[in-house]
Amino acid sequence: MAAQHDTADTPAKRAADEDPGGDPRVADAFDRMVTEGAPRLHRRPPELLATAAVAGFEVSIGVLALIAVTDATGSQLLGGLAFSFGFIALLLGHSELFTEGFLVPVAVVAAGEATVWQMLRFWIGAAVGNLAGGWVLTWIAMEAYPQLHHAAITSGAYFIDNGINIRSLCLAVLAGAVITLMTRMTTGTESMPARLIAVIASAFVLAGLKMSHSILESLLIFCSLHSGAPTFGYADWAGWFAWTVLGNMIGGVGLVTALRLVRSRRLVQRHRREAAS
Repeated sequence: MAAQHDTADTPAKRAADEDPGGDPRVADAFDRMVTEGAPRLHRRPPELLATAAVAGFEVSIGVLALIAVTDATGSQLLGGLAFSFGFIALLLGHSELFTEGFLVPVAVVAAGEATVWQMLRFWIGAAVGNLAGGWVLTWIAMEAYPQLHHAAITSGAYFIDNGINIRSLCLAVLAGAVITLMTRMTTGTESMPARLIAVIASAFVLAGLKMSHSILESLLIFCSLHSGAPTFGYADWAGWFAWTVLGNMIGGVGLVTALRLVRSRRLVQRHRREAAS
């Protein structure tokens, strides 16, 4: 698929023109998702793992900033603002964050430009790369800043101590919805200032309100484990991670993405017909 996005003559644009109630802005945003998203699902595994590992590095720097600012100020909200560095780096570096990849891959598959297997492979590769890259950089960060060990242990233990219950699931559902709304906002405009505002605001909400994001909080938990957390281990993290991924997918795929596809159903149908032909 062409790298340049052109709304002059595309399936979604034609569908919007033919529909008396069609919104060209929605058609443009949907075309942008499909055009920019399809190549991501066709990446070879080494390329996917590499770009996902870089995303793990970038988010880890945001996590380090979160821990440091929260420790220095006692304010989780200021820490959340500091964490936004990680999402800014993701946006400008075009890296792959697992939960950020809910809306676009599902839209690409719905439009007939990729298969379900390619979407699942993308999700698995992004998660593995994020966690592997993040594990390495959080180890480096905790070795470099031993004075943050206590703050890191406290930050990570918060999520493990929440347990596996309806409250922790709801925190994960909210996080999945927020990260997918962020993707919807950034694909809905070509304005870089608007995209930057969207990612900063989303990072602030996610980290500042301690929502359960499977990758972000995994990196916080890794910082805790690297710092010698005495009350939990990797088995506890694995159970928490599986529960949190479920909640993230309910919020990201089941709520935001599903509603977006319902709104864009005519655009999806037109894409599928033309992809099949």
